[in-house]
Amino acid sequence: MPEIKSLAVAFAAWPARILFPPACAGCRRHVTEPGALCGACWPKLRFLERPWCEVMGTPFSHDFGPGFLSADAIANPPPFARARAAVAYSGVARRMVQGLKFRDRTDLAPWMARWMLRAGAELVADAEIVVPVPLHWRRFLWRQFNQSAELARNVSRLSGVPFEPMAVRRIKRTRQQVGLGQREREDNVRAAFVVPAEYKAAIHGRRVLVVDDVYTTGATVSAVTRALRKGGASAVDVLTFARVLPGDFRPDETGTI
Repeated sequence: MPEIKSLAVAFAAWPARILFPPACAGCRRHVTEPGALCGACWPKLRFLERPWCEVMGTPFSHDFGPGFLSADAIANPPPFARARAAVAYSGVARRMVQGLKFRDRTDLAPWMARWMLRAGAELVADAEIVVPVPLHWRRFLWRQFNQSAELARNVSRLSGVPFEPMAVRRIKRTRQQVGLGQREREDNVRAAFVVPAEYKAAIHGRRVLVVDDVYTTGATVSAVTRALRKGGASAVDVLTFARVLPGDFRPDETGTI
């Protein structure tokens, strides 16, 4: 019976919950569920909501009507079609990203992915394949972990959109983006990505959803987008957990993009 099975699962998990109680993703206080936020941290999370730029996903202070674009989208049109992010990259959101990326907090990925699906519902509805921003193989061997792939895997699992973690390869060992200005970031990732020949059939003519943890200047996802379009993708959208809002960017920002 389902009730007996769920009771057995809960009983089996009981020792682990006693020895390793779930901690708040923002401050490490004890909470009832893994990946959840405590009552003090939850109000500090800024979710990005409409009205926003239909291309860049940056929020507006006033509703200017459907299809209204930000000055950045008009002056510097990106190679991707649309970008969306769940939360602003500050405070609790920053600690969640750093916990996932640097402290192996993989328990956060499903929660982060759920919020991403909420923010990017229209992108996910149109997507035919989900692709994470890849690490260079040497960095992956050193880190043994790609936070973007963890988020993309959960986005795929929750949405049912196929996951292709190897559809884009990073062929250039780039410098860390932290400490670089916008132009330096663009130069750093130029021609850094490619679609391997064996994956071109998988993306040809399809709309691809690129997933990453933080959108800072857009340099990395733009480089990934160009590689995907060159490899045959019909269109590319970008979905991230957090976003550095215009005016908040600092060269020392601890984001990946």
